[in-house]
Amino acid sequence: MTQTHRIWSLAQAVIDKAGAEGAMVATAESCTGGMIAAALTDVPGSSAVVDRGFVTYTNEAKTEMLAVPPEMIAWFGAVSGEVARAMAQGAVLNSRADVAVSVTGIAGPTGGTADKPVGLVWFGLARKDGLIRVERRIFGVGSRDYVRTKSVETALQLLLSGLSH
Repeated sequence: MTQTHRIWSLAQAVIDKAGAEGAMVATAESCTGGMIAAALTDVPGSSAVVDRGFVTYTNEAKTEMLAVPPEMIAWFGAVSGEVARAMAQGAVLNSRADVAVSVTGIAGPTGGTADKPVGLVWFGLARKDGLIRVERRIFGVGSRDYVRTKSVETALQLLLSGLSH
């Protein structure tokens, strides 16, 4: 199965599951720049379950659109579990979504450090009922496209698991 087919299949599964549950979803994206929302809205019928997508590439956008505290970004950095959690929570609070997924990371090829290497991506999941989950991945040596594509795939898997009760 190709990567493109795997992503489309995951997106279809999210749309089907959300539809069956009567749930709305939202995305809060930094390093993927809207790719998760695009994957979801590629699926026919997605308008019934996708409420909105936030592309918050800058720190200011994270603060303005998702209410991520600037002090949190200054203390932990934009690429952190704390910020991923706050992004997902902010997406739920600033939408009609029942569940939201967030992603923030370093896609490269530059921008990495010893503590935060290229390929480091944090994911957040928040549900209206209060469930919150944060996951960390390092996608290793790969191109910017590879890191972003693997981030979309991982976010869709996380979103799908967040819809399962």
